[in-house]
Amino acid sequence: MADILIVDDDRILVKMLADQVTASGHRAETAYTLAEGVQKIKSTSFDVVFLDVQLPDGNGLEYLAQFKGAQSTPEVIIITGQGEADGAEKAIISGAWSYIEKPYVFRELPLHLTRALQYRQEKKKVVGIPVALKRDRIIGSSRSLSKCLDQVARAAACDVSVLITGATGTGKELFAKAIHENSARADKNFVVVDCAALPATLIESILFGHVKGAFTSAEKQQDGLVRHAHGGTLFLDEVGELPINIQKTFLRLLQEHEYRPVGSSRHEYSDFRLVTATNRNLGDCVRTGDFREDLLFRLQAFAIELPPLKERLQDIRELVTYFIARLCDRYGLETKGVASDFIEALMAYDWPGNVRELYQTIEQVFTGALLGPTFFAIHLPEKFRVQQARAGFETRKNVEGLDTMLASWREYKEVHEKNYVQKLKLVADNNISEACRIAGLSRTRLYQLLSKYGVMFS
Repeated sequence: MADILIVDDDRILVKMLADQVTASGHRAETAYTLAEGVQKIKSTSFDVVFLDVQLPDGNGLEYLAQFKGAQSTPEVIIITGQGEADGAEKAIISGAWSYIEKPYVFRELPLHLTRALQYRQEKKKVVGIPVALKRDRIIGSSRSLSKCLDQVARAAACDVSVLITGATGTGKELFAKAIHENSARADKNFVVVDCAALPATLIESILFGHVKGAFTSAEKQQDGLVRHAHGGTLFLDEVGELPINIQKTFLRLLQEHEYRPVGSSRHEYSDFRLVTATNRNLGDCVRTGDFREDLLFRLQAFAIELPPLKERLQDIRELVTYFIARLCDRYGLETKGVASDFIEALMAYDWPGNVRELYQTIEQVFTGALLGPTFFAIHLPEKFRVQQARAGFETRKNVEGLDTMLASWREYKEVHEKNYVQKLKLVADNNISEACRIAGLSRTRLYQLLSKYGVMFS
């Protein structure tokens, strides 16, 4: 017997669903608004939630994370009268069990409910092994970063190939190394291959090695990187740059784990675990003929997509503190403090170079003159202060533009309230609980402000 919460404003449909659930031997509770549903999910344990999309006080999809994040961690089945592909995609990405249109709900729901409950029972039987994840130099605690670290833990527990994607500077090699260091292969080699730097004429020799006399300069036998990775992890960085003629050879290596050194007639065996990384869209490369589709399938058995720094601004303070401590240690300096305007200036920037650019910026600050015990915004490169000044000017301009004279206090307050709420959403990484903590607001007050200014947390 399971506990089911039905959140829908259609009272007739709710009663019919409750009757159907009860007839199947389960318990059912109902809520006709999101606020009522959220209140019940916080105070009572439920196994499954049936959640409507269009409710009087908001969109159910916007609150899906709150239902999923309840202490009882229920499975959520979305039921909607206005189904659409984008809504279905958002629901699944946000963690919904399934997405059902109301005209088919009574026909399809029993099967979805049965499977969700079966999955829930089996999930309880899985014994998790508590592991302190080794995450050297991966700094931050934002929700998007934590999600990636959860994926690292899952990838480390198995031996499948992993593809790490993300923009330049997001830390793909750090994540690859974290997978290796948390795996059963941690005591063996972690071999890095920069595919973008491989000389075209020596690729096979570097990867597979060669025998003496295989070519003019081969004066002695040389083992390749694939052999060095035996028992450990082979990391192909920028795998999208691997020449098309080598991709076929590498596909065969992945399938058989056998290779032949250049000039040799014998095959060698290497038991390696493959992790790859790229900042390119390999799907697009497949369509343009620059990457083999069959190889891509083998590489992305497990995929991790790293977020850009602008999507994890909450981590900037922690990253800055770490970088400063590291640089102070390098230069033999006392630990330095950080003023609030220093962090504010950094958070106002888009960071196209991501974490790598942030480190280079902090490193640049250390080379500046008149550097005292505290970092202020004045110590940052000029572009940061210019951007901060322009942002302040635009804000003042917007406020002053409300009237030919000084804007009223109400108008001025609303402009700044809206700006604050929008920035709070970014800093809190779309996490309501974190936003309440940062702002010192109750959930009720925060929801009022979000509704007032049309800001939605995803």
